[in-house]
Amino acid sequence: MMASRVLLVGLTALLFSVVLADHSPLQDFCVADSGSQVLVNGLSCKDSNVVQANDFFFSGLHLLGNTSNPVGSRVTPVMVAQLPGLNTLGISMVRIDYAPWGINPPHTHPRATEILTILEGTLEVGFITSNPDNRLITKVLSKGDVFVFPVGLVHFQRNVGKVNAVAIGALSSQNPGVITIANTVFGSKPAIAADVLAKAFQVDSGVINKLQSKF
Repeated sequence: MMASRVLLVGLTALLFSVVLADHSPLQDFCVADSGSQVLVNGLSCKDSNVVQANDFFFSGLHLLGNTSNPVGSRVTPVMVAQLPGLNTLGISMVRIDYAPWGINPPHTHPRATEILTILEGTLEVGFITSNPDNRLITKVLSKGDVFVFPVGLVHFQRNVGKVNAVAIGALSSQNPGVITIANTVFGSKPAIAADVLAKAFQVDSGVINKLQSKF
């Protein structure tokens, strides 16, 4: 009986240690050491004695993004690769520039919720709920408006104005990841078999071949 109680207490303590584990940073900062060969969930920490102000600094969000590309938008990231001081802090941001009628194509961030603030112009934004509903939730935003895209859901933006638009997105991960739907499905390496995609999209294989050729 005593052994059973000891085992129960031990298992309970282990359970609470897992539930209450501290997943927040355990030091003031952990500036990313990009030259380290140590593999961790994130990047290893630079020696705090050599950390300087520039490790926490990024300049460039005032610059216009080049939108002369097929989708008419440009994303300027400020993530741990650009700002090492973000390492372990669980946040990042982007600037997005849109030409008139330019789009930020349907995509998803597997590791982050995104909150978008419109600085200039007018954007139609939206996201799609998960199966089986696949409900499109969309709204037109103007300067000063804010919209949130829940983590993992497919979302997009489109400039519906006659002038360039600019937005700032804040994300709840230092490395949120991005899966652009069209690039992923039609541009994988090696390519997904055309008959698989033809059946999935209910179109002829020739249509799939043409789409794959564009990516």
